[in-house]
Amino acid sequence: MQVNDDIMVLVSCGHHPLSGRERRADRDAQALEIALQHTASPHVVFAGDPECSALREYLGMGVSEVNVLMQTAESDVSVALASYAHQKSPRVVLCGHRAEHGESSGMVPYLVGKRLNAAVVPDVVDILAQDAESVEVLQALAGGQRRRLHVRLPAVLIASASAPVARQSAFTKARDGVIHSLSVADVEDTELITWHWQAAKKRAKRVKTVAASSSSRDRFRAATAAPASTGGKVLQNPSPEEAADAIMQLLKEKGVY
Repeated sequence: MQVNDDIMVLVSCGHHPLSGRERRADRDAQALEIALQHTASPHVVFAGDPECSALREYLGMGVSEVNVLMQTAESDVSVALASYAHQKSPRVVLCGHRAEHGESSGMVPYLVGKRLNAAVVPDVVDILAQDAESVEVLQALAGGQRRRLHVRLPAVLIASASAPVARQSAFTKARDGVIHSLSVADVEDTELITWHWQAAKKRAKRVKTVAASSSSRDRFRAATAAPASTGGKVLQNPSPEEAADAIMQLLKEKGVY
């Protein structure tokens, strides 16, 4: 199966969860892996600092070049990415679900999709087929289930955590790859500069209550047991009314609506 070469991959700078050092973002690397399984020359785009060390890791996956939209730390990179994608008009855009630092809102794929007037498909595992008008993808569902989706082009596909693991980065390819720095409009994120940033704190774990007469084994199990997962259901080809009712019911159960 051959997929057209008109594939754009949006990548970002990841941060190691312990050391904080720059690295390729895991989900973005999986999105690039999906693209590389179908084309040898995906159009890889990064918005930020051209000196970011994570770019060499993406090049090391076998990409010959990365186009960098030069942006400062205070810029709204979603504007630059959406404008660039609109200018190039790719048929398929692949990306991760959210950045590993900064706002990390997960809105970039949807903002790009809005600018392209494209469908946005989350949790994509693979691209199965593509023609001039549509693309068939495999989407991950809860409980390890999968389903095929036929999506009209253009489309923005968000890589799933269940997508193929990204290949290792080769030193020679990383060294020989080319980074193209492109000057684009720099739109300041006025809301971001007003925020106060602090390190996230881990939530306290609620320990299950046990009787005072319980054995030390029972008390230890109560303190270390993982919370039981609850429910959910999968709707097979629901009507719009059934899907809307299910969503409203879930929002009421969570106390959101």
